[in-house]
Amino acid sequence: MSSAETSAEALEAREYFKGISDSVCGIVEADKAPKIWLPAFAAALGLTGVLVVSLYVLLTEGTGIWGNNNTEAWAWPIVNFVFWVGIGHAGTLISAVLFLMRQKWRTSINRAAEAMTIFAVICAGLFPVIHTGRPWLAYWLLPIPNDMAIWPQFRSPLAWDVFAVSTYMTVSILFWYMGLVPDFATLRDRTKSKLKHTIYGCLALGWRGSARQWHRYERAYLIMAALATPLVFSVHSVVSFDFAVGQLPGWHTTIFPPYFVAGAIFSGFAMVLTLLVPARAIFNMKHIITDQHVENMCKVILATGSMVGFAYGTEFFIAWYSGNAYEGFTFLNRAFGPFAWAYWTMITCNVLVPQFFWFKKIRTSPFVIVFLCILVNVGMWFERFVIIVTSLTRSFMPGSWHYFSPTMYDASIFIGSFGLFFTLFLLFLRFMPMIAMFEVKGASHHAHAGVKHH
Repeated sequence: MSSAETSAEALEAREYFKGISDSVCGIVEADKAPKIWLPAFAAALGLTGVLVVSLYVLLTEGTGIWGNNNTEAWAWPIVNFVFWVGIGHAGTLISAVLFLMRQKWRTSINRAAEAMTIFAVICAGLFPVIHTGRPWLAYWLLPIPNDMAIWPQFRSPLAWDVFAVSTYMTVSILFWYMGLVPDFATLRDRTKSKLKHTIYGCLALGWRGSARQWHRYERAYLIMAALATPLVFSVHSVVSFDFAVGQLPGWHTTIFPPYFVAGAIFSGFAMVLTLLVPARAIFNMKHIITDQHVENMCKVILATGSMVGFAYGTEFFIAWYSGNAYEGFTFLNRAFGPFAWAYWTMITCNVLVPQFFWFKKIRTSPFVIVFLCILVNVGMWFERFVIIVTSLTRSFMPGSWHYFSPTMYDASIFIGSFGLFFTLFLLFLRFMPMIAMFEVKGASHHAHAGVKHH
């Protein structure tokens, strides 16, 4: 290759890398957000207000304001907890697992997916706290010496949840922040505001982009990815143990761990698409988050949705093959009992809807993708509802059978949790780089041609 060709390629690469930096940093540096951002943020903030008011009523009146009763001790709060933990799985999968598998297409979507993970786990952590009843006495749950000789039951899966989810949250935050450091340094070097320069300088931790720093950074990132990968599969497995170790028909099954993990990845990727497809249109990021990225995520949803559908069929087969009358009744009751409407909503949204992604025309239609992904998340919430509520309302003793009816506070806290989630995510889009600039540059063909980038 001649020197002129090399110079032209280097110039092209510099322009390409500068274009990425300008596109991503421009969102943060802009004086005004896109027109739709402010009404969306106001709506999310309004829903967060609904959450705050509902929590105030809950803390003053007690858990009796919910529809929970002696039969359904676990109802919407635990349904919401499992739902939000599942939403948070896609971020770590995209960041860690796909990184170890050297999948370059992850680079454009991993930052937003990681942020989504953290915000979803924050929403999830809210529900066990309020479900205990008197959260101001939460210190009773700590393994510290006390006068009442009350100690946590470490053999309980609920205690395992605490360790699993808190570890997952910690690792996710560290992984996310580690990836942000080079981009914070870019924002620091670009800004002309002294205040922003100070803030981004503190967040960048003295990053200068030297060869030694990059070497150590890449090693640390690889180690974090290796640590995070088992968490993707273990956290929701542990959450499934809340049910699997019980003797209740419909819960007592060994298929729950892989079934829950597949469902979590399924719902997580659906939420990533629900958020990123509109975001890339609003912030004009179609040249970075391309149709190919969207297609790949649709294929993951199709694959995991098929796994979930297979798990549903396996459950019915096991219930029949075991010859257990209680187990058989539970599954027939799910399909044809008083909550049959919830069961068939789940089947429609989780098994039938993903099959549309077989068609390339649908995988490349943004509006249809968002609509189908919303249906998937509706179905995954109903899956948790069916597992928890239908099993509890029709257990071993017919004398305790009861039809569960939620109250307006069940609904307001759940809807309010979406307000908290979208408030945090919209703030992230506005004030932090939504795309990992250095990873996108590193995965480009220019970088592989041996051109240095900054």
